[in-house]
Amino acid sequence: MKITSPRRQRKSLYQAPLHERYRRFSAPLTPELKTSHNTNSLPVRRGDTVRILRGDRKGLEGKVIEVDRKNYRIFVEGVTREKVDGTSIPVPIHPSKVMIASLNLDDKWRREILKRKGVGEREKVAEETKVTEEKIVKETKPSPTQRKKRRRKKVEKSGETGGA
Repeated sequence: MKITSPRRQRKSLYQAPLHERYRRFSAPLTPELKTSHNTNSLPVRRGDTVRILRGDRKGLEGKVIEVDRKNYRIFVEGVTREKVDGTSIPVPIHPSKVMIASLNLDDKWRREILKRKGVGEREKVAEETKVTEEKIVKETKPSPTQRKKRRRKKVEKSGETGGA
């Protein structure tokens, strides 16, 4: 059951365990990556190259240098601001406001996740095409056994109603 109360939604967001926070870090992939990996989005990880889609730094691209799961923010290389004393600090960005331009595939677990997600979508597409082909075949021409069954059922129904 989904939570509809804003108070409870915020509470579940702030008190979420790390494995749930990981899933909330997902960002869309570029169209090229979508077609090559056959998936729409993945969680952002350190080492990915991302393009910023919202805010003052819209259009900038850089590598993710840090992922802060506690505050739901990522830090991108080259996206900094200067403090009053002259030191520069990285600017935190929410992962939903970026698009993944290139993936860090050093981790074998991530490669397996990509394979699993891609295969699942290919199977769904294949199953949908099979189902639609079967429907088209069934709708166009019924088999001779189906015709006979239909006729028998009509006869039986008329026989039952006439006798009673």
